[in-house]
Amino acid sequence: MNARTTRTLAAALSLTAALAISGCSSDSGDSGDGKPRMTVSGAYMPQPVNDKMAGAFMVIKNDSKTADKLTGVTSPLSDDLQIHETKDQKMQQVPSMDVPANGELKLERGGNHVMFMGLKNTPTVGDKVTVELHFEKADPVKVELDVKERTYNAQNSTGH
Repeated sequence: MNARTTRTLAAALSLTAALAISGCSSDSGDSGDGKPRMTVSGAYMPQPVNDKMAGAFMVIKNDSKTADKLTGVTSPLSDDLQIHETKDQKMQQVPSMDVPANGELKLERGGNHVMFMGLKNTPTVGDKVTVELHFEKADPVKVELDVKERTYNAQNSTGH
C-alpha cells in the first residue's frame, strides 16, 4: 500500500466508525429497532372497594423522538381494562391516548386513567398487580402496580 491508499483507507474507516457510532446513539430513546421505548414510574392502584372496578395511575414517559399512542392494557386481574379520559369532570372510555415524543402521559386521580372492570379478585394494600401496556409503535411494557390505601394520592405524597 502506498501513502495515498493508506490515507484514503483511514479516512473511510473513520467515516464508517463515525456513522456507526451516531447510528447506534442511545440518546434517541429508541429501542434500537426504530421503535419508541417507554418507561413507567409511580404506578399504583388504590385498594378497590369491591370487585366491580378499580383504577390505575402512573406516568408513561417517552424519551424518543417518535410520538406514540397507548392503545390498550391487559392484566390477569380483569378481562376488561379500559383507557379513560376525563374532560369537563366527565369520564369516558377512549380507544387510545397520545404519548408525545420526548414527553409523558400522566394517568392520575381526577384525570386520565386505566379502569379495571369486573375484577377476578379484590387486591389489598401491599399487593402488587401486574399489567401490560400496549402501544401503537413501542413494544409492550409490563408494569407492577403497588396497591395503596384508598385515600392515597401520588400528588400529595413526598418526593413527587
